Amino acid sequence: MEVSEFTAVTGKIIFNMRCIRYLLIGLLVAGCSNLSSKKDGPAETAITGRINISVDESFKPVISEQIKVFESSHPEAHIIAAYKSEADCFRDLQTDSTRLVIVSRGLSGQELTQYKTRLEFKPLYDLLAYDAIAVVLNTANNDSVFTLNELKAMLAGENKNRYNAVVDGKNATSTVRYLIDSVLNGKPLGSNVTAAKNSADVITYVSENAGAIGFVGASWLADNDDKEMKTSLSKVKMALIECKSCEKDVFAKPSQETIMHAQYPLVRGLHYILKENWSGLGTGLINFMSLERGQLIFRRSYLVPGQMQFNRRKTRINKSE
Repeated sequence: MEVSEFTAVTGKIIFNMRCIRYLLIGLLVAGCSNLSSKKDGPAETAITGRINISVDESFKPVISEQIKVFESSHPEAHIIAAYKSEADCFRDLQTDSTRLVIVSRGLSGQELTQYKTRLEFKPLYDLLAYDAIAVVLNTANNDSVFTLNELKAMLAGENKNRYNAVVDGKNATSTVRYLIDSVLNGKPLGSNVTAAKNSADVITYVSENAGAIGFVGASWLADNDDKEMKTSLSKVKMALIECKSCEKDVFAKPSQETIMHAQYPLVRGLHYILKENWSGLGTGLINFMSLERGQLIFRRSYLVPGQMQFNRRKTRINKSE
């Protein structure tokens, strides 16, 4: 074999070895890429992925139930809820700690403009359900009927000797904001008002003190699987509050019927605010809570669905002889 022929053959062998080497490297990289994608898990969609949300603590029972049912239907969805004061929820939304908050109000016009300027799109927000502030008393207390003026006097500290009012924190909670805005007409809470750590502690305190009157979100009084909370709930009762819009003297407890017919006066909304302009897991959760299954969960928790109406109809069944 001549030198030129040998050189040509050698060149072909080297070229082929390089091709094989590059092919092996390509396969190795592709394999590592596949392993990495499997490790990271599926990309976030409306029913898969992981998301952190912030929730007003007074809505914890009903929202934790919503998440439980949603995740059971979509095993690859993981929603990590932090339950905190309403002010902290809005703070998380402003600092981009979360894309979704569930609170007792929507966005003001000014807030919407600020978010649109910063995000270059409008956050979505809407009403999910109607909630109520329940007034709770120890079961040993015989007095359970109050006018709004009596509640106002208690919260303002004008009737200190009658009851020790308990709320879920004196500052920054939606319950406190509602009581100041809607019951006290902007006046501060009286010195006789005690601040509990959260809604669960309000119920526990009232269950252990006959002279206490507590203010909590109505969903806290629905069926609860926690044994300690069940024990506390068995020792408290809901007070009847004066209906201001009724023609006759009517006093009502919070329920679907009394909220829908404007008989119970201490009613507020349960809203979501979502900073997500694509179909992510936040959108999936909101869609779930807005449709039939989610709305029925609200209904079962002393709340009134805000997106769907469930009418009760009378039917007659003819029994065959």
